[in-house]
Amino acid sequence: MRPFGWLLVVSVLLAAPAAGRDIHVSNVAGDDSFTGRQPRNMADRTGPLRTIGRALRLAQSGDRIVLENTGQPYRESISLVGQRHSGYSQRPFTIEGNGAILDGSAPVPSEAWKHYRSAVFRFHPPQMAHQQLFIDDRPAPRVAVSQWAGVPPKLEPLEWCLHGGFIYFCVEPNKLPENYSLTYAHLQTGITLFHVRRVGIVNLTVQGFQLDGISAYNSARDLYLGGVTCRGNGRSGITVGGASQVEIDVSVVGNNGRAQLLTLPHSETSVRNSDVFSNTAPARVDRGGRMYVEGERVEGGIDGRDIQAGEEAGS
Repeated sequence: MRPFGWLLVVSVLLAAPAAGRDIHVSNVAGDDSFTGRQPRNMADRTGPLRTIGRALRLAQSGDRIVLENTGQPYRESISLVGQRHSGYSQRPFTIEGNGAILDGSAPVPSEAWKHYRSAVFRFHPPQMAHQQLFIDDRPAPRVAVSQWAGVPPKLEPLEWCLHGGFIYFCVEPNKLPENYSLTYAHLQTGITLFHVRRVGIVNLTVQGFQLDGISAYNSARDLYLGGVTCRGNGRSGITVGGASQVEIDVSVVGNNGRAQLLTLPHSETSVRNSDVFSNTAPARVDRGGRMYVEGERVEGGIDGRDIQAGEEAGS
């Protein structure tokens, strides 16, 4: 695995602005009719855009999309595809999150909850195969359920599980589900990358998506994920697919449903200086591809012994 992460980081920090544009996004102050050329609202309408999706439609090779961390999650699903969302050796195409959150969850309607028994309530989400539940935009404690279980397991207050197509949630004494800010995984995938090269995604939290937080779906080459947190996604935090080459650096991956890191055939993944937790699912589910941890080749599925494991992620 050749170390390309350092090149991307240095390029992001030092490349001359003339090599590509900065496109600014603010989901509070922005407007998608603006040009995104300035970080603040301007009379000439060159201020920030409101959505990342609009920024991607305007972007060209080597551009940098700069998100304002407004304290409000960006609630959208985005895709990077082809040459116009790729970079150069001197200027990678970059999404700079500045600590912002990309969130695929949606509120659970209060009327959707039905009493099950005791302090446990349940609701039937539209997407059932993979799910997550959040309290105040943080993953709620999940209890694993065997696929052969006839009934849901015992839940303690604030715990939840997915069983038989229902989300079950246990409330605290003298409370009801509507007393909490509860959201569930609604949008499918946070960031999908397809046939791109030299891309950096940095300083961004991706959470609350039904399938994957970040999916290097196919031929995402020289992809650098730095300072990224992928948590509370229904299937995996990060999926690396066919012919993709990904470096994960100084990142946190945990609290995802089926795998923290899912690797598929013909892919190559390097994990450095990162925490990949095996708290809610195996740290790695291996369906093919090559994996390197701190520069050393590892083979076979990983259950948390070979990648640093812990009790929580992104808390």
